[in-house]
Amino acid sequence: MNQQTFQYRAINESGVLSKGVLQATDRNDAYHQIVASGMKPVKLALRRSMTFGRKGSKASVKDLARFTYQFSVLMEARIPIADGLRSIAEQEQNQRFAMILIEIAKEIEAGNTVTDALSKHRKLFGDVYIETIRAAEVSGNMIKVLARLAEMLDQRYETLKNIRGAMIYPMCVVGVMCLAVTFLMAVVLPRLSDMYGSRGVELPMITQLLMGFAHFVRSYWYLLIAGGIGAVFGVRKACNNPKSRATIDIWLHKIPGLRDILVGLAVSRFTHVLGLSLQSGIGLIEALELSGRSSGRPLLESDSRKMRDQVKNGGRLSEVLLACDYLPGFAKRMVASGEEAAELPRMCRIVAKHYDREVEHLTKNLSTMIEPIAVVGLAAVVLIIALAVFLPMWSMGALLK
Repeated sequence: MNQQTFQYRAINESGVLSKGVLQATDRNDAYHQIVASGMKPVKLALRRSMTFGRKGSKASVKDLARFTYQFSVLMEARIPIADGLRSIAEQEQNQRFAMILIEIAKEIEAGNTVTDALSKHRKLFGDVYIETIRAAEVSGNMIKVLARLAEMLDQRYETLKNIRGAMIYPMCVVGVMCLAVTFLMAVVLPRLSDMYGSRGVELPMITQLLMGFAHFVRSYWYLLIAGGIGAVFGVRKACNNPKSRATIDIWLHKIPGLRDILVGLAVSRFTHVLGLSLQSGIGLIEALELSGRSSGRPLLESDSRKMRDQVKNGGRLSEVLLACDYLPGFAKRMVASGEEAAELPRMCRIVAKHYDREVEHLTKNLSTMIEPIAVVGLAAVVLIIALAVFLPMWSMGALLK
């Protein structure tokens, strides 16, 4: 009989409410499964079937890291893969991701390999994840590879969290500044302009410019909104174009402070994936290609392709590293020494951990770097508006005398 997917809410013996999804032949079967697990059903509903295309990419890095760690634990405990995936899905808070896990479990029960089942959700898991699992599945090294994947994804999540945390203060400052400027230009300046005009006060240039800009915003606000939306789509299109993305990457690396973070992130991802790929059984040529793609930086991806081509032609990794301008000297020397000692995966892990610490330090200090810039920008805007408001007042005072 075909299995159906049910979504439920239930109370355990301690009175704690939990929710999840499960597979059952009908509603009664689902009810009995919940009761058998020691919980009292509160709500039970049939979940409609869903297709997972672009929507399947809603799972976050945190979701993937948690799933990968749980999957590795279940594999180590020798629990059947399909049963393990369903148990993970029942506890998964992200319902969309839980449904994907159930779909994967169904594929595995139908006789497909783990890699084939994951490949149907490539946009969610990514090429690096799937190809690494494929090699680990062939080599029988799945448990260790899953643990390393979970560690890598968890580190990536922590880095993203630090970057977001560092950007909260500057974004708040910019937001408040925009609201204040909008209020002043939409409400205060027009009234002051009418008052000054009725008294015959000649407005200074800075006030006239701000008045003109305020009038333009009030009259053509829809053009500004359309321009902002067009700019967002233009940037997204440019980022999807390899040539323009490479140009943007070059300019980003010229920004002081940001360059160190970008390089640290790219080298960390590159060495993480290189060591993980080699450990899972992927050949050096394919590992270099995967590592370059996973770095997220077009400049390093281009250098990785050059290294891949040189290795194809018989070059040693320690020699072809010289062709990589992006990698710092420290990373090159460590990776080369790992190849000479026949411990390349371990050395890649050491390099990755080093740059993980570097990026963590840099991102924690990012807000300290941005705060002075935000304060100076805010002070400049306040000064300009203050001059635009008070200069006519002084002129009016001179006329009254």
